[in-house]
Amino acid sequence: MIAHFDIDAFYASVAQRDDPALRGKPLAVAWNSRRSVVLTASYEARPFGVRSAMPLYRARALCPDLLVVAPDFERYREASRTVFAIFGRGAAAVEGLSLDEAYVAIPAGDVATAVAYARDVRAAVRAEAGLTVSAGVAAQKMVAKIASDAAKPDGLAVVEPGAEAQYLAPLPVGRLWGVGPKTQARLEQRGVTTIGAVAALSDEAAYELFGRGGSQMRELARGCDPRGVEADRETRSVSAEETFEYDLRDGPQLREELRGLSIDVARRLDTYGLRGSTIGIKVRRTDFTTLGRQTTLAEPTSDPALIEAAALRCLERAALGEEPIRLLGVRVAAIVETPQRQISLFAPPG
Repeated sequence: MIAHFDIDAFYASVAQRDDPALRGKPLAVAWNSRRSVVLTASYEARPFGVRSAMPLYRARALCPDLLVVAPDFERYREASRTVFAIFGRGAAAVEGLSLDEAYVAIPAGDVATAVAYARDVRAAVRAEAGLTVSAGVAAQKMVAKIASDAAKPDGLAVVEPGAEAQYLAPLPVGRLWGVGPKTQARLEQRGVTTIGAVAALSDEAAYELFGRGGSQMRELARGCDPRGVEADRETRSVSAEETFEYDLRDGPQLREELRGLSIDVARRLDTYGLRGSTIGIKVRRTDFTTLGRQTTLAEPTSDPALIEAAALRCLERAALGEEPIRLLGVRVAAIVETPQRQISLFAPPG
């Protein structure tokens, strides 16, 4: 059995936990900028239509009494460490998906044992972290995830082994893994509106709608998901980005922003004892076109000066000229956990 756990409205819940004056009130976590987007909305804000990724100005228009607090990632990491330690108690494996979400493989036992484990975890998170977590319990990862989403907020949903297809069949097709908004719209235009409709597709129809992955999508729709929980899932990259309140052009101010982003990424790498050798930048122009550049160091690093130097090299290669820039990001990839000797040489081209 597998449990999927997801902390409810994580960033907003941490803010409300730490400041009693915020409890029970519509709240958004966002930077206070003209171009900010909502990172998380509390459940009190959601009836007004406030959602994650919504522009902050739009959220304020929908909810005039909305309270806005700036994100505090150090507090989120601290809360995450506490919660993940609870997930690991008695688990066969824990696969973290983000700071607030994980799959847990539950040791051999019946459904009742798995449900008891999930209830114990939820109670411990409330008592020790002061947060609520929703859970889904099933024999497959995708079904457990869908069940935990359905249980929000602060709930527990269980799908018995063998009942997966029946559980999934009436759900909107957009709930199926791999079906995003554009694909959902295309499927609905073809009359495929539920997961059950995907499960019933013929070989030909599945291929026509999904290409080579059609048979796999149909199997998922039938509740067949062979993937197991991957313990100690590898971190592939660490990044930070900033959307500017007013467009910037290449020059001292843009390079100062690059330095700040490099420092932020380096701090997060150090927090988890990580290093990376591939340094890249992301640039989004005013017309929303995006470009990226990257380079590789001779050895992995978490040194902010080395990350900044590599990012500056990428910025020079981008040759932006006088183009106005809306967003800038810095990313470190090719992550390793073992600390390495810090050097400043770039790897030769090859």
